[in-house]
Amino acid sequence: MGAINTYDSDSDDDYETFVMKMNPPRVVVDNDSCANATIIKVDSSANKNGMLLEVVQVLIDLNLIVTKGYITQDGEWFMDVFSVTNRDGQKLSDQATIDKVESHIFKSLGADTSCMPSKRRSVDVATSTDYTVIELTGNDRPGLLSEVSAVLSDLKCNLVHVEIWTHNTRVAAVLHLTDQSTNSPVADAEKISKIKQRLNNVLKGGSDLSRGAMANVTVGPGCTKNMQRRLHKLMNDDEDFEIDSQDVVGGKPVGPTVTITNWNDMDYSVVTIRCKDRPKLLFDTLCALTDMKYVIFHGNVAIEGPEAYQEFYIRYDNGSRVKDEDRERVMNWLKSAIERRVYEGLKLELSTNDRVGLLSQVTRIFRENSLSVIRAAISSREGKAISTFYVRDSSGEIVEQQRIETIREQLKEYVLHVEGPVRQANKSTKRSPMNFLFSELFRAMSFLPGL
Repeated sequence: MGAINTYDSDSDDDYETFVMKMNPPRVVVDNDSCANATIIKVDSSANKNGMLLEVVQVLIDLNLIVTKGYITQDGEWFMDVFSVTNRDGQKLSDQATIDKVESHIFKSLGADTSCMPSKRRSVDVATSTDYTVIELTGNDRPGLLSEVSAVLSDLKCNLVHVEIWTHNTRVAAVLHLTDQSTNSPVADAEKISKIKQRLNNVLKGGSDLSRGAMANVTVGPGCTKNMQRRLHKLMNDDEDFEIDSQDVVGGKPVGPTVTITNWNDMDYSVVTIRCKDRPKLLFDTLCALTDMKYVIFHGNVAIEGPEAYQEFYIRYDNGSRVKDEDRERVMNWLKSAIERRVYEGLKLELSTNDRVGLLSQVTRIFRENSLSVIRAAISSREGKAISTFYVRDSSGEIVEQQRIETIREQLKEYVLHVEGPVRQANKSTKRSPMNFLFSELFRAMSFLPGL
């Protein structure tokens, strides 16, 4: 008589819930131990791969800056200690903020969250009835965002939230939208099919055949817990890390420096990262390691002046170290996760009353003035649209001041804030008729569908 399999995933979940109740997680916010930072201590007896990322995501969602971090775990137990400040570099003095930190971290570790050990839940996606989600990945090119927004405007869709990243010639975007006629998620199956078809056509229109013309559109009611978390996953799946894009100036690397060594005595791989410090750096690194299915057993994070230092002791989820043949791929994956958010060019911020077709109009004006959008974040709340665009000249040069003034005039009904370098026109430069002819020819060419 054969053995009877009595395993029940519900029993497994019940056991994890029991452990959580018997040994509940602890969150301590300490404002006394450090003179210039607030110390946040988190420990739990119900550890799960990805839980560290959940905690750090809470911190970055609350706009906190991690200046130091100590990470350790042993089996099903973990403890994290973070030194944090607000955006102004100050300790957390507001009790409402401290209470919010505690409650949000507790929620991220609790039985009702996606990080609670379960074989049935998904960490990345939670259902919602507020809007329809569109996810795009494909080849980047000038004008893509303008074309995508024009298609959705033509199909009577209202964009509620949009975030778009570009890196290594690739683009990923997450768009939350509603049906203009109902102000609710798109319910018409025929309309959903039309959205997918037209957006796929737009994405494939500029495909690079050498990359396999990867263009994916996913449409359905739902939301992600964090749009930027989802963008990392989309770009990782699209393998934007295939190119090692690190620049070298004067013999020194400009981008992040990543090294991986195997520690034979303890059977760990040690990942060391040095790069320029910036907000959300730790979150981006953890997204990459989590997506690669590496488990962090110990970690150390510190800010040293303008530079950030990160060190992690990791194993693959099957217990193995980083294989020699995978070393370069893992390093490039980490570099890409760090680079995607970095852009030191021109930043444009707009604030205006929301309306259908607004994004289409704004991006069309950018395209007509030969600007390419590198990153964008657009949100609509209580009738107001807040948009942030990181842009550059389509030719790769710094944007001229005169072009910014032209855009200001065309967007004069909006509140427009400009931050970053601009190029002053050289008034003494004289152009010959032939020079003028060629410059206008190339300018016309830049009006081809562009971002």
